[in-house]
Amino acid sequence: MNSIPRTPLDILLVEDNPGDVRLFREALDPARATCLTIAHDGEEAMAILERSGPHADAPRPDIVVLDLNLPKKGGADVLAEIKSHPKFNSIPVVMLTSSDARVDISTTYTLGANCYVRKPNDLDEFIAAVRSIEEYWSSIAEIPPRGR
Repeated sequence: MNSIPRTPLDILLVEDNPGDVRLFREALDPARATCLTIAHDGEEAMAILERSGPHADAPRPDIVVLDLNLPKKGGADVLAEIKSHPKFNSIPVVMLTSSDARVDISTTYTLGANCYVRKPNDLDEFIAAVRSIEEYWSSIAEIPPRGR
């Protein structure tokens, strides 16, 4: 199995915590050339997906990595909107959140999340989690072709 993807993975990270954004960015494997777009809240995430306003040139992500607790529009609402929209519903969504509440896990899977990962508190474990997400979605899983 080839550990380096044939084309760079486009990730839309929806995260309001600047420290987690920085750690996520630093944890990505430079050899993979992953493209990262950041949305700081749920409304910005949908604007990026819809390519509206200042996001008209945003790439269509291969996957969305989505926090649950977000300002303006929560992660569960963003997930529901993505999975109910015919242009976006095939995009895999990975929930990356600090919540370990069973109701949050059940709700997000019911709404169509492809994966639920609890953010580790330990720095090394956080980096390992991000690298595992990147490895899985860029080298192991087959993702839908980019319909631009």
